[in-house]
Amino acid sequence: MLRMDRTASPGIVLVSHSAAIAEGLAAMAAEVAGGDVRIVAAGGGPGDTLGTDGGRVAEAVREADSGAGVVILADIGSAVLSVRAVLNDGMADGVAAVLADAPLVEGAIAAAVTASVGGDREAVRAAAEDAWNVRKL
Repeated sequence: MLRMDRTASPGIVLVSHSAAIAEGLAAMAAEVAGGDVRIVAAGGGPGDTLGTDGGRVAEAVREADSGAGVVILADIGSAVLSVRAVLNDGMADGVAAVLADAPLVEGAIAAAVTASVGGDREAVRAAAEDAWNVRKL
């Protein structure tokens, strides 16, 4: 059974093939969010290689959850597959987690800001996904 506390902020998990990218982006997003949102990096593969690790993703989801669910953003290919496996195989231990179809960097910032101002899990997911519409030129 999925559990959610509507008084808490949703957590955010950032999944990247690179631990450095995930950790740097988590630090940036946390700074923008002001520290009240749990943002957890899940980067790199087994043995600190380039890649992804389903166990690391599952652990990050559990760590990011404060009771309001978790929004997950991923970079490319197998990162998405790893997240889907965690969600489909029940490895998140009942955490109400969702994968956002969003660009990793812009989506993470939009998600962090939305969570920091009281957005629920679906609002955070929508903000991340809406980041596809942010143009640079």
